[in-house]
Amino acid sequence: MYAPWQPLLDWWFGAAGGGSGATAAEVAASRTALWFGKQDRQDDQAREQFGALVEQALADQLQDWQREPEGWLATLLLLDQLPRMIFRDTPRAFAGDSLARPLALYGLTQGWDQQLSPIQRVFAYLVLEHAEEPALQNQAVRLFSALYQQAADAERELFAGYLDYAERHQQVIARFGRFPHRNQILGRPSSTEESAFLLEPGSRF
Repeated sequence: MYAPWQPLLDWWFGAAGGGSGATAAEVAASRTALWFGKQDRQDDQAREQFGALVEQALADQLQDWQREPEGWLATLLLLDQLPRMIFRDTPRAFAGDSLARPLALYGLTQGWDQQLSPIQRVFAYLVLEHAEEPALQNQAVRLFSALYQQAADAERELFAGYLDYAERHQQVIARFGRFPHRNQILGRPSSTEESAFLLEPGSRF
């Protein structure tokens, strides 16, 4: 049966990338530029193809998607990843976070992440990595650590990178209680320590 979320998953992971058709390393090699590339062309593509779905997700109108693992994952992408592309450098980039967090936690309690491929699970766990909450940061690190431990030898470097990123986010929240690189976009004044931190390489992820 055709799933309404499949075009989004195919776009995000590649047509063979979400399930067993390709290895995590192969999917990452072909899609990392989309996931983390910050290119206007890709942001425009996300807006044109999935902007209406993002608005539906932000209005909590996709509850029918949230009854099985892949629909749950697609909804998380619409709330957590795509707003960061479509609304880049504006407060709306983070508009879905408050909806994504409880949805992510609900799916984890259902064990839905365990029914996804390892590379798909990365984007469920990133919801927690994006949270400005120490407890959720700690949970994200545990989940990424488990992914790394379970990875095949040929893919351990890939998942080690995701774990390293999670640990770096955890350290920033432990230090500041928030992500200083969001302050300007959200209209939050930065402390002297935060301003100094933002001058350091890699501080803005």
